[in-house]
Amino acid sequence: MAKTSAIRIVCISDTHGQHRKLKVSAGDVLIHAGDFMLSGRRLEEIVDFDDWLETLPHRHKIVVAGNHDLLFEAYPELAQARLKNARYLENAGAEVLGLRIWGSPIQPTFHNWAFNVDRGAAIRRYWKKIPANTDVLITHGPPFETLDKANILGSHLGCEELAKVVSKIKPRLHVFGHIHGGYGKEAADGSTTFVNCAVVDERYVLAHAPIVVDLPNSQRPFRT
Repeated sequence: MAKTSAIRIVCISDTHGQHRKLKVSAGDVLIHAGDFMLSGRRLEEIVDFDDWLETLPHRHKIVVAGNHDLLFEAYPELAQARLKNARYLENAGAEVLGLRIWGSPIQPTFHNWAFNVDRGAAIRRYWKKIPANTDVLITHGPPFETLDKANILGSHLGCEELAKVVSKIKPRLHVFGHIHGGYGKEAADGSTTFVNCAVVDERYVLAHAPIVVDLPNSQRPFRT
């Protein structure tokens, strides 16, 4: 039997302006799960990030914003126009190499930053938009109880409503960041690989490498 080819997905998040210091592995798809800006308020930061993206070899690049990427919420058209070398997803989907991808910057209210939505019914309406046949889900924040602690003794900070939806639709890959101390990869439910790819630690020091996932190139049937 012939081997099924795999799609190599390189996952990064929370670069906070330090993208040029990062060594990024080659692959088919690059995913950035948000917080690429430093101050979040200067268009020049987006331009520099976009220029860096252009230098990377990945055929496909997918980006969502994070809570520090303030201009993407305050002036979405202006900010998005500066991001020319990636596909930007904001509560929207795309199909890449046969993979159905959905991306969202939303996370439970966290200080006075961007894309904050209160827990419960308010945030649930965003997660209900995620298609049932999603292969790769990208959210800035983690689901509850999955790679969502700032430190080993800390509380779970992920979104309960997101966890419920992910458990139901079972994407093949769920990529996120936001909680720097939760960096890592696990397959908690046996069907979804979870990746927290925040590359800085809780002190915003570049401490972690991008996470590479080889996803078998196989189609999933549509599920309602």
